[in-house]
Amino acid sequence: MEYAFEGAVIEWRGPAPFYYVPMPVEDAEDLKEDAKGLEYWGQVAVTATIGATTFTTALFPKDGTYLLPLKVVVRKAEGIELDDVVGVRMRLGHDV
Repeated sequence: MEYAFEGAVIEWRGPAPFYYVPMPVEDAEDLKEDAKGLEYWGQVAVTATIGATTFTTALFPKDGTYLLPLKVVVRKAEGIELDDVVGVRMRLGHDV
């Protein structure tokens, strides 16, 4: 299953800052259904593309949606900063 959405980059501050793109809730509802049996500890493995950069990661469930973590290498390659709105293409599983 493939998904495409846009979202604003958010930050979670812990010992180190982490950056995420939240999925729209309506897409998250579909993904939750499509990912049955693929989840582990609530996380869902995905292959995502932002701009020209494709990467693997796992979505984190949060407040009725999922958060797509943005690796440093992805943010640097695409020039992504906090509050930027980015387009995401994503599919279930790791297949890069």
